[in-house]
Amino acid sequence: MKKSLLKLSVAIASLAATSAFAQTQAQTAATNSAAAAAPICPFEDFVKQVKNPVDWLSWGGDFRLRNEYFNNALSLGSGPSSGPFAPVHEQDYFRFRGRVWASLFPTNDLSLNVRLAAEPREFMKNSTMDTYFDRSGMQWRYGIIDNLNVQWKKPLDLPATVTVGRQDINLGDNWLFGDGTPEDGSFTSFLDSARITCNLEDQHTTIDAIGIVQYARPDAWLPTIGPSTSQGENPNAYLLTDQNEKGAVLWIANKSLPAANLDGFFIYKHDSAINDAPASIFSDNADIYTFGGRVSGLVEEHFQYSAEGAYQFGRKQYQYNMPGGAPAPAAADGQFHDLRAFGVKSKISYLFKDELNDQLSMVFEFLSGDNPKTGNDEMFDVLWGRYPQWSEMYNIYSYVNETRVGQTANLIRFGPSWSVDPIKDMNFSLTYNALFANQDVPTQATVPTAFTGTGNFRGHYLQAVLKYKFSKHLSGHLWSEFLFPGNYYVSRSMMDFLRAEIMFTF
Repeated sequence: MKKSLLKLSVAIASLAATSAFAQTQAQTAATNSAAAAAPICPFEDFVKQVKNPVDWLSWGGDFRLRNEYFNNALSLGSGPSSGPFAPVHEQDYFRFRGRVWASLFPTNDLSLNVRLAAEPREFMKNSTMDTYFDRSGMQWRYGIIDNLNVQWKKPLDLPATVTVGRQDINLGDNWLFGDGTPEDGSFTSFLDSARITCNLEDQHTTIDAIGIVQYARPDAWLPTIGPSTSQGENPNAYLLTDQNEKGAVLWIANKSLPAANLDGFFIYKHDSAINDAPASIFSDNADIYTFGGRVSGLVEEHFQYSAEGAYQFGRKQYQYNMPGGAPAPAAADGQFHDLRAFGVKSKISYLFKDELNDQLSMVFEFLSGDNPKTGNDEMFDVLWGRYPQWSEMYNIYSYVNETRVGQTANLIRFGPSWSVDPIKDMNFSLTYNALFANQDVPTQATVPTAFTGTGNFRGHYLQAVLKYKFSKHLSGHLWSEFLFPGNYYVSRSMMDFLRAEIMFTF
């Protein structure tokens, strides 16, 4: 493990151990003494006064420090079969994300919300990022207004909330909806959109109608703080996503039955490729229509489950601005292909409801891949779900040579996980997934030499995560992932990902 990651990990572990010991001592003392009313913390009282100086203003901020190390996760190996990322297969870098936000309340039902974010990165080894490829040192990226919206609750006394502008949106389990900016790597996640949420309390039903106009360039709607293009002789464009996107969403959720919450949805997404310089590497043109549903609930107090499925149709055209283009069946000719795809995601958990909050879970997910024997495109598109849904390593970095960042597809995965809270405010989890490909041939492989084309076992995936909340304002985690590749890949070198994080919130 690299020294930087080790030092940060040791610091987090030491803080957790110290806090846990103090917590245990405090709990013991409390048990042996009479209960007394907790005094008001002077610091918390100070924070409240600072963050809410007047009735019509509230503000806050956070700072996230991450050290991430991974090997082979993006390059899929370090040999000649791994393509352009082979020389930079090992990565070690720090990410410093700071955000500050504020809300103004002209009336009780009306608010103006704004948030500013920035995330410079320090690369200890030469970077894999196209805007900083094969370079080390500090990358001073731009700052951006990543939230700017007006929210109106109960307009005209109607049971609704209207939010217009730049905002974060989450729907259901966030399978197809959770991140509108996958190219900046959790720096931001917003969507430029208008959303109406109707809450029909008597019917236990919520209806969301959303319109989206999302541009790939960070400065398309609002100017960034600092240039949104990398500097040097051959500048590369910083991007929020790979193409300009428009969309419409109708989402209906009913919670009349605790054991069977029902969701139904329709999502339309229109993609427009970026052809002006600096160009996007992985742009596409597409019209995607997605119909789906979800059922979830708690059965007999111990069994919790969710199952979601969707079918897609439409058309898609892949346009790769890379030497040689993309050799995969649906992308090779650069023509529009009819889209016919589907996906399923499910999870069942047993909640022990004991003192340690033990939970055992089993997941199954299927995302169709393109069948090379047809003239159609059968690759399922996760739409605005291109973020680390179940892996910080695999379904983000390891798909770059196969589709795009976070464009998880052509996948079958299943396996168990165990979660436990050893002490208050601490959580530890272990996960194993067996990973397979629906099709032997990668859907859009830009580096076909990395794949055998004859096997469909992606490999054995392992994850271990330790999280701890030190206080109301400070939290952290230690995160590890490993993949032992199967016959889907040419290289059988282990892929690994390690992260240490500290998060301060004010």
